[in-house]
Amino acid sequence: MGHIPFCVLFPVTVLAMVAVAAVDDEYTWPQWKVPLVRKRRTVPLSSPSFSAHPQPELSGTCGIECQHRLPSPSLEDLEQFLSYETVYENGTRTFTSISVQGLNEMTAWSRNASSSSRHKREVYGTDTRFTIADKQFSTKYPFSTSVKVSTGCSGVLVSPKHVLTAAHCIHDGKDYLDGVPKLRVGILKEKSRRGKGGRERGGRRKGRRRKGDTAQEDGQEKEENGGKGRGKGKSRKSRNRRSVESEKPSFRWTRVKKTQVPKGWFKGVSGGLAADYDYAVLELKKSSKVKHMDLGVISSVKKLPAGRIHFSGFDDDQPGNLVYRFCSVSEESNDLLYQYCDAKPGSSGSGVYIRLKEPGKKKWKRKIIGVFSGHQWVDVNGDGTQQDYNVAVRITPLKYAQICNWVHGESSECQALYEKTALQVFSTSAHQV
Repeated sequence: MGHIPFCVLFPVTVLAMVAVAAVDDEYTWPQWKVPLVRKRRTVPLSSPSFSAHPQPELSGTCGIECQHRLPSPSLEDLEQFLSYETVYENGTRTFTSISVQGLNEMTAWSRNASSSSRHKREVYGTDTRFTIADKQFSTKYPFSTSVKVSTGCSGVLVSPKHVLTAAHCIHDGKDYLDGVPKLRVGILKEKSRRGKGGRERGGRRKGRRRKGDTAQEDGQEKEENGGKGRGKGKSRKSRNRRSVESEKPSFRWTRVKKTQVPKGWFKGVSGGLAADYDYAVLELKKSSKVKHMDLGVISSVKKLPAGRIHFSGFDDDQPGNLVYRFCSVSEESNDLLYQYCDAKPGSSGSGVYIRLKEPGKKKWKRKIIGVFSGHQWVDVNGDGTQQDYNVAVRITPLKYAQICNWVHGESSECQALYEKTALQVFSTSAHQV
């Protein structure tokens, strides 16, 4: 993987778009009848011990063939899986039970019966990831929606104050990670603008620093200048090197007000289906000024043009840099997407998105259809045989309703978004970017 200029990446993407546009049957965003998720009761719990440590990879996931052997969860099971815990910044914790209404209306959402070929994860042959190192692009939509979570994961803005990420970035199934009490989210920061007279925005003169100024925000930004000042007698080469270093992405760090994780992720609650609930929502103390990305629901990614997904995250092997990739989905179950996108630890929690036309409009819109979970060891047949995959948790109508409940406080707002159009998929000229 190299630092490929966006001017090179863009024509490649355009060629891909042209190829996809040639497909006869294309799709717009389907409109679903979204069920209602309502709070039933909230009770206080004792404070967590925050003793867990981040896991580089997960194991015990029940794969496609394994899931085919399991009975479909009942309404009571789903309500248990979707009930959730909330942890607040002061360390307190609550449990909220929920009720689900309108589930029987989701007749078109059926489990995809498919088998899968298997490959090894992370980087397959030629590394197809692109490092978006130029702030001109990394701080622009859609890349700007990607955020860095202080526990070592990525996430995506789904509202000005909410971040969607992977549950295992917060909780290991038994306890919350030791970094959760001081959890922060880093949003990519644009290069400071300077006006006439050498003054920065806010009236500060170029080159001057207030007493006590630092390159960090909340103690977590030390990337902007590599900790080096400008000395005399340095060579042009050294100055150029420092100039490149100063262009590395920097972050504006914000504290997390509260964290919500579905009980389906916890050990012993949903059994082998825990990976289906590997998602969480973080509420920020301060709203970001960055455009967020909406959630979307689609029953089959493989049936879309090219069956391609996209996501950007902060891979561990590229510290501080945003890494973008796209690939086709190889197999899919009702709740999981199996694919071979090149990825490294740190990208877990990234928002997986596609781009389709909105019904009845010429406007294209990207929506998040899943959360990248990362490398997982999957129980293939239910007999303990383990195989590794790259896995993403897909947004189903039920998960959409739950996440909306967390973000808006009332999932009926999300239901209204989908009731304007009957459940259908339109045939139109479309492509994915």
